[in-house]
Amino acid sequence: MKQFWVDIRPWRKDLATTALESGADALIVEDAERVRELGRVTTIAENGDLIPGKDIFEIEIVDKESEEEALRLSRDGYVIVRTRDWTVIPLENLVAQSDRIVAAVANAEGAKVALTVLERGAAGILLSTDDPAEIRRVASVIAGAGEEVPLVPFEVTRIVPVGMGDRVCVDTCSILADGEGMLVGNTSSAFLMVHPETLENPYVAPRPFRVNAGAVHAYILLPGGKTAYLADLAVGDRVLVAEHTGTTHDAVVGRVKIERRPLLLVEAKTDDATVSLVLQNAETIRLVREDGTAVSVAALAVGDKVLGSVAEGGRHFGVAVKETILEK
Repeated sequence: MKQFWVDIRPWRKDLATTALESGADALIVEDAERVRELGRVTTIAENGDLIPGKDIFEIEIVDKESEEEALRLSRDGYVIVRTRDWTVIPLENLVAQSDRIVAAVANAEGAKVALTVLERGAAGILLSTDDPAEIRRVASVIAGAGEEVPLVPFEVTRIVPVGMGDRVCVDTCSILADGEGMLVGNTSSAFLMVHPETLENPYVAPRPFRVNAGAVHAYILLPGGKTAYLADLAVGDRVLVAEHTGTTHDAVVGRVKIERRPLLLVEAKTDDATVSLVLQNAETIRLVREDGTAVSVAALAVGDKVLGSVAEGGRHFGVAVKETILEK
C-alpha cells in the first residue's frame, strides 16, 4: 500500500482532522502533541514518532548531484523529494533505484503521476495543500492505486471431496463487491480467485465482508507480492483483494474463523501452469469466471474456466526466493 502523508505546516486543525478521517498514514507537523489530541496516527516532527533528519529526510532535486544525495539518504530512511519545476524524469530515476522515495505533490493530478511512474510508482506521496477537499481527492487516488495482478483463465481438470479438515474464513473490515476475490492456492506458484460471500443464498444471508478462502495450509497472496498461510492471518493484517480485471486494493483483516468442515479439492491448468486448492465443500463457496461472475463449487464442472494467477514459486517467510523448491 502506498504511503499517504500530509504536510500540515503551519498547523491547521481542520486539515489535520480531514487527513485523519481520510486515512493518512502520517502527518508532518511542527508539534506532534497537537495531533495526539485528535487521534492516533504517525507523526513526523522533532517530538514525533519519526524525526526529520534522522528517520525521514527532505531534499530538493535541482541537479544530478541532488538526485544522488536522495538515493544515498534513502539507504537510511524515507526521502521526501521536491523540485521547483517538477518533471517526471528525476522521479523515474529515483524510483528505479529506491523503494523509499516519497514525492511531494500539491494536488490529486500530481499524486497520480507520482504513483504511476515506471508503473511501480513512488513509495508514497506527501501532500501540501490548504484545501481539505484536496486531501480527500488524493486519498481516493491512493485507494485506487493498488498493484495490478495478471489474471489468467484456468481450465478445471478435477473436483473431488477429500474429507474433513479445517478451513479459514477471512472476515475483512471492508464491504467487498461481486467480481472481486482473494487469490489462494495450495502452492505459492499458482492461485485461484475465491469470491466473497456477497450473493443471495436460500440457506444463509450474504456476508459481503467475508471470503471463505480455503484450508488452513493454503497460501494467500498479500500486498507487495508476499504470501501468508491462511492459518497465520490475524486481526489487523492486510490482504490483497483483486477485481476480475486484475486491479487490486487492500483490505484489513477484522477476524479469522477456523472451523472443521468437509473439504473439496479443485485442480485446474493453463497451457504452462497447474493450480490446486482445497476449499470447503459447500454451495456458498465460489470461484470467479472470466467475466467476473461467480460459480459455486457445488455447480463447478470439469472443463469450466475460472480465474487465477501464476506467480514465482518458492517462499521464505512469505517472500519469493531464488532457490530450488518443489511444491506439489
